[in-house]
Amino acid sequence: MSEQPLPREIRCVLVPVGNLRLLLPNATVAEVITLPAPEPVENAPDWLLGRIAWRGWRVPLVSFTRLAHAEEGDPSLAVRVAVLKALGGHARLPFIAVVTQGFPRLTTLNAELIIPTHDGTPLPPGVKAEVLVRDDVAVVPDLEGIEQELLGLLELAD
Repeated sequence: MSEQPLPREIRCVLVPVGNLRLLLPNATVAEVITLPAPEPVENAPDWLLGRIAWRGWRVPLVSFTRLAHAEEGDPSLAVRVAVLKALGGHARLPFIAVVTQGFPRLTTLNAELIIPTHDGTPLPPGVKAEVLVRDDVAVVPDLEGIEQELLGLLELAD
């Protein structure tokens, strides 16, 4: 059996959250929807806005700007929700929803187009890396870490 070569390019999406742009593989985004009213989660931190109903699931709704202590952005932009596929394979948490502003932008990237910009200071909560993508500053979210945090919070709430 031969190994498959790594792709030279990957389809990504830049998801606007406040004054940040999340850089995610396109395959991670399940759907972008209008913001439904979330069901509150008892004793949740302020960044966990509650759970939303989506395709038969109760999906946790995260404010990434609150989690990462970032600016909220332009209040005149339409607020939407990006439903993301969770990476951990947990049956209780197949999806995570993130509040967005505006529309995600599709892009095709390769290693030469992603330039790390981290200066060595501690990264904000929920952030795995800070990068420059062409002319956009973006953050790579720590989806695995957020997922682990949510699993603990939701276990306590249930």
